[in-house]
Amino acid sequence: MALRRITQETFDAAVRENVEEFEMDPDEALKDAVDQFQSQGVDLSCIVKAVPAEPSDDKQQEQTHKILQTLESLSLAQESENVTKAAAEVKSFTEQCLHGFAERYLAGQKGAYPIILSQCQKSLGEKEAILGAVTALAALTDGQPDLLDVEGKGFLLDVLKKHHADSSITRAAISTVRHCCLKHEQNRQDLVKAGVLPLLTDAIKQHGGCADVVKEAAGALRFMTFDDDIRVSFGQAHEHAKMIVLQHNGLKVLIESAKAHSDNTSVLSELCATLSRLAVRNEFCQDICDLGGLKLMMTLLADSYESAVPKQRFIKICYLFTLSLGCCRFCFLPSQELVRQILSAIRAVAGNDDVKDAVVKAGGVQLIVIAVNRHMTVSAVCEQGCACLGVLALRKPINCQVIMEEGGVLAAVQSMKVHPDVLNVQKQACMLLRNLVSHQPNYSQLILEMGVEALILQALKTHQDCGDIAKAALRDLGCKVELRELWTGKGGGITN
Repeated sequence: MALRRITQETFDAAVRENVEEFEMDPDEALKDAVDQFQSQGVDLSCIVKAVPAEPSDDKQQEQTHKILQTLESLSLAQESENVTKAAAEVKSFTEQCLHGFAERYLAGQKGAYPIILSQCQKSLGEKEAILGAVTALAALTDGQPDLLDVEGKGFLLDVLKKHHADSSITRAAISTVRHCCLKHEQNRQDLVKAGVLPLLTDAIKQHGGCADVVKEAAGALRFMTFDDDIRVSFGQAHEHAKMIVLQHNGLKVLIESAKAHSDNTSVLSELCATLSRLAVRNEFCQDICDLGGLKLMMTLLADSYESAVPKQRFIKICYLFTLSLGCCRFCFLPSQELVRQILSAIRAVAGNDDVKDAVVKAGGVQLIVIAVNRHMTVSAVCEQGCACLGVLALRKPINCQVIMEEGGVLAAVQSMKVHPDVLNVQKQACMLLRNLVSHQPNYSQLILEMGVEALILQALKTHQDCGDIAKAALRDLGCKVELRELWTGKGGGITN
């Protein structure tokens, strides 16, 4: 059932009533209002849950929230052309926007966007002023991509062109682009048509030493490949990915940048996530491998096991990488998020059958299994690890043997046990089991002896969306499964 919504004015009136009529203190009045509305099933995610601030001057007749007071002060400073005052109010506005989405939403509803955009346009020629103004615009549009209009899109491109040498301004402008492209297909298409892609790749090349710019630009490129706007039937995600790769050399730019930031897990996570979104064609997967992307991913994955893998095993893996990839370095411990993104990227590029062989030859199966076992409590890592192994096993009987020998099934079984309520873990584990036995039925008995039938049946019972893949896994494992024909092709004829 959809939650009810109220306006900020309605909420504030309830708080004020508690104070004036029921003589509650402000904090008690606020808490009571929140509890009352939530008990009625009201969605308060867009409501500023604070007592309205006192008027900033005698001219203001009623209380209002601080962010709206700041917005009013900024508007007055613009009218009086008080540059110093305007800069101070812009900074204060940004800080208040960062408190949460409710503050940003309230400001957006009360006309903040044209005021902030006007401040941006007035400051375009001044580096210090434009940085503050664009930062405010980025903060305001976070979660509110609908605010951006044609004038704003043109402004962002002008900033990226005029201030391309300044890393701070570039980062703020790209952050705004990223915010405005999430869940908004029209903004993505308009900005791409206007030429934002080369500006993003150029920013990565020009500011390659600035981790913040690289991270923002890589994220913006990734957002251009999303298809997440439910208001649009068909997006341009695939076309945008092709443009980034073919027209703007995106794969090389990202891979070279990853090599330059090999000690920054946050940047590497973003770059791996973007690479996985660009692996949309068979030749792109091969290009990532040829450019050294796979080598980099595998090396980064290996770097996380120095403290977790038994010494002899670790030396063996090091030796495999030295021979197969021509490099081996172990210097830092990636975060769980980085491991997840590396696995996601390997999964994407392994859609190419030749890349599958390269991954297995380089000892990738061992590393993936270790990753899953080491981060067994992290469902996202288990999901991506099982998915990687499932892709490697697809149409590759030899790879299936390696996965069996290296404990891939045991890792998948344990993942199913640890995360019974996580749909995607169950689905990817079932997919892996099915792929292993579809061309190698002799593995069925070994796998069944691990107790997978009960686990698959439990997944089938718990998750309705797991039905097809779970039943397919049971069928290929030789288990009894009830398959229902949805349509037999028999019945009455077609009538006009």
